[in-house]
Amino acid sequence: MENTTPNKAPYLEMKGITKRFPGVLALDDVDFSVELGKVIALVGENGAGKSTLMKILAGVYEKDQGEIFIEGNLVDIQDPLSARNLGVRVIYQELMDIGNMDIAENIFIGREKRKGIFVDKNAMHEEAKGLLKRVALNVDTRTQVAKLSIAQRQMLEVAKALSLDAKVIIMDEPTSSLTETETKVLFGIIQRLKEDNVAVIFISHRMEEIVHISDEVAVLRDGKMVGKLAKEEIEEQRIINMMVGREISDIFAKEDAEITDIALEVKDLNTDFLKDINFHVRKGEVLGFAGLVGAGRSEVMRAVFGIDKKESGQIYIHGEKVEIKSTVDALKHGMGLVPENRKEEGLVLGMAVKENISLASLKKLSQFNFINKKQEAKLADDYIKSFQIRTPSQEQLVQNLSGGNQQKVVISKWMAMEPDILILDEPTRGIDVGAKKEIHLLMSRLAKQGVAVIMISSELPEIIGMSDRIVVMHEGRIKGEITQENASQENIMKMAIS
Repeated sequence: MENTTPNKAPYLEMKGITKRFPGVLALDDVDFSVELGKVIALVGENGAGKSTLMKILAGVYEKDQGEIFIEGNLVDIQDPLSARNLGVRVIYQELMDIGNMDIAENIFIGREKRKGIFVDKNAMHEEAKGLLKRVALNVDTRTQVAKLSIAQRQMLEVAKALSLDAKVIIMDEPTSSLTETETKVLFGIIQRLKEDNVAVIFISHRMEEIVHISDEVAVLRDGKMVGKLAKEEIEEQRIINMMVGREISDIFAKEDAEITDIALEVKDLNTDFLKDINFHVRKGEVLGFAGLVGAGRSEVMRAVFGIDKKESGQIYIHGEKVEIKSTVDALKHGMGLVPENRKEEGLVLGMAVKENISLASLKKLSQFNFINKKQEAKLADDYIKSFQIRTPSQEQLVQNLSGGNQQKVVISKWMAMEPDILILDEPTRGIDVGAKKEIHLLMSRLAKQGVAVIMISSELPEIIGMSDRIVVMHEGRIKGEITQENASQENIMKMAIS
């Protein structure tokens, strides 16, 4: 195993960690260590074992083999409470706050300060003020959490961790929903945590962030720790090569396709937020939708797909005006939607991989209201092989797959329906570079087959690399359109903020 970091006694050590799930060796004899006052990035493809390793450290999973040491002392982390008592705190990608409670109540929930038998709210608010100051969150501690932005809620989670005297803070994809400005604020907080001698374990798929913020990078591949890089050795291409075990020369695998007739046209679409939306997409075309978070990109697609109510507007499919008042109408007209929130809107987590893949194609697979189980199994097997979905079997619950493999299941579901128009909302958010390339190849394959593809993405390199045309939105309106020849990050941002 490649290891070029200096030999310094770490604060936390995990040695020989092994974890098995039915049909899967998730972690195989993994060593991992953390020093105080350092940021260590933990990277790897989806399914590499990152989440499993951190869940063992956080007390969510129990290890099958191995030992954990803190300051040289063997510790037993049996549950999240014992992890917190040892100074380990996780800030999850799906934030764990309670929207209808105020900031101070969220920080001290379950361990409220008391004066006798009564909750001492004044003491809680006073201490909360000091914690917010440490994380540069300039809001009243009596503010309801539901009124905070995503970035402010991230800061609140850091404040909560500090209130627990955390010495090791795990940040799981902390920037996935943040703007560039908000990400800079978060990085400022991470710098202050380092100065306070707190260790930060940073999990992200954004290579530029890893290179910028990390003091060390630890790389997992197929459940094994393949190496650790010191600060001076951290390079994007080197990390990618270690992650995937191969060169990825072209992440944006856009291939030329024949662009023909208009498949979908939207005219004068209005909702309570969207104003005068007009656009079209052709067969064989990848149409990108860009804009800042909250610009209205997802709202357009939800209205077109019949999820959100339209106030006015017309939709034409293959030149014919259609009424789409529900998702059932959208499906009838050959439309598919891969939603931004795959766990809540794209998958049934308690169902098997096979059942999720066949979900949009049940009519095709059924006779006399009975599902043809052989056809369903074959359909699932075809897509598992074609999309290289990593699962021990098609009967595996989809909730047990990694994020990238869950995303492939969602796309498989819509591909199996053979749509004419496919909308992909943030299709590669939170997944690794290898899985990204595979999804980009799938998009290109669809376009070559004559499918009209609409892609929403907050990653400008992805929008530029994969789109034939780019529609830019700002505050519920389309600000303009950019051709592939004129596409640049600068041109997109000029439109997006004007």
